[in-house]
Amino acid sequence: MVIQGSINARLGILLNNSLLATSIAMVMSAVLTIVAVFTTVRQLPALSRLQVVPAYMWFTGGLLSFIAVSLFYYIIPRVGIATAVTFGLSGQILFAAVAGHFGWFGMPVEPFTARKLIGVIIMITGIIIIKS
Repeated sequence: MVIQGSINARLGILLNNSLLATSIAMVMSAVLTIVAVFTTVRQLPALSRLQVVPAYMWFTGGLLSFIAVSLFYYIIPRVGIATAVTFGLSGQILFAAVAGHFGWFGMPVEPFTARKLIGVIIMITGIIIIKS
């Protein structure tokens, strides 16, 4: 993530457009993913299987990826890779704890306990100490 973020943030600087760098990264990712699908998937899902997928699931993941990647490439040149990753990791840890507690997105429920709270605090403190 750090190498990818650094390279693509630099690409955004060289092109003078972080959205263009995001577009290039996403297109390359899509092409490579499609190649991987065609070389590994033996059978595509039946139409009946596709019809049960909620409408929001067809675009939400891509939208969130776009937002995250675009912001990452925009922020890195302004605050530095270490700061961007520090905030990103801290946010991911906090969100994972909350989403796991409530079982959001159909994931298994992982109750937020005092022990987990201590772990989250230690992890975020460690990230902040490493950054400073």
